[in-house]
Amino acid sequence: MRDLPRQLTVEQLAELFSGRTRFVERLAHEENPLGRAPEIARTLTEEEKAEALAAHPRIGERSPEQHGDDPAVLAELAELNRQYEDRFGFRFVVFVNRRSRAEILPVLRERLTHTRARELETGLEDLVAIAEDRWRRS
Repeated sequence: MRDLPRQLTVEQLAELFSGRTRFVERLAHEENPLGRAPEIARTLTEEEKAEALAAHPRIGERSPEQHGDDPAVLAELAELNRQYEDRFGFRFVVFVNRRSRAEILPVLRERLTHTRARELETGLEDLVAIAEDRWRRS
């Protein structure tokens, strides 16, 4: 397991955060970018927060962290993703933490009951946790 880095390039951060966004570009100028990410995430505009979440793959799409290919689970995830994006206007992001896609279904259902503001914060917290986990496991 790796310690958090003191400095990362925009390319390294884009890989950890699933894309080059304004959030990633701001982090690239920071010493200890992953350590400062939660604080910087709170300073982003709503548009920047939604952009950061949009870079991440949808739950149910292929990614290194997601597993489980049951067609019924994938169909339900696709429908819940659609509902989530319609309701909040941005992508659902969750730190899978080696859980199966089926285990994420109740999490997504529950998060559909939250407010938009709460979901922006929760999604960004999970996005940072994903980036930290990717760094430590790489």
